[in-house]
Amino acid sequence: MVIARMLGTRFRTEQIQRFFPILDWGKDYTRANLTGDLTAAVIVTIMLIPQSLAYALLAGLPAEVGLYASILPLVAYAIFGTSRALAVGPVAVVSLMTASALAPLGLANVADYVAAAGVLALLSGLFLVAMGALRLGALASLLSHPVIAGFISASGILIATSQLKHILGISVSGHTFPEIVSQVFSQIGLVNFPTVLIGVAALGFLFWVRKGMARTLVRKFGVSEYLAATAARIGPIFAVIGTTFLAWVLNLPEYGVAVVGQVPTGFPPFGLPKIDLELVGQLIAPAILISIIGYVESVSVAQTLAAKKKQRIDPNQELIALGASNISSGMSGGYPVTGGFARSVVNYDAGAETPAAGAFTAVGLLFAALALTPLLFFLPKATLAATIIVAVLSLVDLSILKHAWGYSKADFAAVFATIALTLAMGVEVGVATGVGVSLALFVWKTARPHVAEVGQVPGTQHFRNICRHQVLTDPEIVSLRIDESLYFANARRMEDMILARVHHGRDEIRHVILMCSAVNEIDLSALESLEATNQRLKDLGVKLHLSEVKGPVMDRLKRSHFLDHLTGSVFLSQYEAFQALKSDTAAAA
Repeated sequence: MVIARMLGTRFRTEQIQRFFPILDWGKDYTRANLTGDLTAAVIVTIMLIPQSLAYALLAGLPAEVGLYASILPLVAYAIFGTSRALAVGPVAVVSLMTASALAPLGLANVADYVAAAGVLALLSGLFLVAMGALRLGALASLLSHPVIAGFISASGILIATSQLKHILGISVSGHTFPEIVSQVFSQIGLVNFPTVLIGVAALGFLFWVRKGMARTLVRKFGVSEYLAATAARIGPIFAVIGTTFLAWVLNLPEYGVAVVGQVPTGFPPFGLPKIDLELVGQLIAPAILISIIGYVESVSVAQTLAAKKKQRIDPNQELIALGASNISSGMSGGYPVTGGFARSVVNYDAGAETPAAGAFTAVGLLFAALALTPLLFFLPKATLAATIIVAVLSLVDLSILKHAWGYSKADFAAVFATIALTLAMGVEVGVATGVGVSLALFVWKTARPHVAEVGQVPGTQHFRNICRHQVLTDPEIVSLRIDESLYFANARRMEDMILARVHHGRDEIRHVILMCSAVNEIDLSALESLEATNQRLKDLGVKLHLSEVKGPVMDRLKRSHFLDHLTGSVFLSQYEAFQALKSDTAAAA
């Protein structure tokens, strides 16, 4: 009784720690952890200030919303997250998807637009938490890597193009690549040259920093490699300081240079945003897409960084952590968030030891929201646009098209469709099409399974394709290896192939062996096709046999009447079947 009670207590403790990972890593927190986390927090905070402002503008929101979306979500992830290095907050792709989701609502009032962004974050968070509670993390695998790569590359191009309006100082309202490009060219005569100078200067500096030239220059002054690398990573903050000072000294707003303007100072607004059922109905589909895309991106980053330190993450708990982060963002004036690649890598490289680094970063960003926002009045929007362009262009990798074309035309079709439709029709259509094409191609490929006629490799117990190897066969035995699970889409094709092969052998064939080593599932439609095949072969005087049937498949077959009517036998191995039936044909002769 005592032992049972102890085991029960231990189980409950493990369950609580699994749901609140902070209780696991927190009990072993050390001073060394604190040093690493504080160092990482300072660096990531400096990096996140311009990034948060920029991504909020990309989402069509006031700049301060980016800061709000970077405070409480970091705290929520520190409590519920399992990655020691993931940094949660606004990211480029999710910001673009947010703008795309909110644009059709036609909200002219800024307060309503911000409230709608909060509702979108809440819906995303609730969907992620529900998936985590149901342990459905594996569903994200419906988005294949080629589709994700194509979508992110297309989004990077779309985001960079959308920021040209801030670099050129013109007004562009399009949301697709053709719309944006056509509007840019139609207004090329309205370009504001002081804005162009600021934007181009910021772009040049940031590209110079990203290429590592700034790091090399700083190293020449005897600075350590770590400090040089850190200075390079926080390059955007130098661009922000320099261009803001220049705009202030020269009073560039008088010359038509758009600046951030008055940014409210104070705590994020806490509480539920204004919600109505019509708005929820309009946003629920975009919220699901944002949730899935954000989760896939976040988990990919978390797994990559965890592997470097031989750590593990729990994908289902990550759903709950990201859900909690989005809910907290929606309740604190923010918009949808996820784990960002660039800031997570910086967090990792800067020495983050635990998720507490994120909580410390949140404190730094809260300080910025309380004390530093007045200094951002003269920050040129062109500088923030340059920050976005440099960040997203690193996401663009069109080499996936060449790689996919050389390896699989089907995958190429999915990637190309995703890229083309994301650029031409927007992010929702692009990613939905990519998923749809991927699933359609999967069904098409599995509906046409590879079926090989196999024979025995001389001197071994192995069986290989008769078209690829020199093997032993028997004219009275047909051995077919089915390299796919059997289900409704391929059952009839499998039936036709077996009967066609038997008819081709005319009167010689007495046995057909289905080698099932690659069959993981036989659904009811396939079972009915097997029963029909068995009966038709019986009418032809041919016995049907199975070999190498996996345990779970065999268990289901035993629950049917198929085995009772099977004309042949079920063999443990293909070798056993071939030897037994070969002896049978020899004895009959």
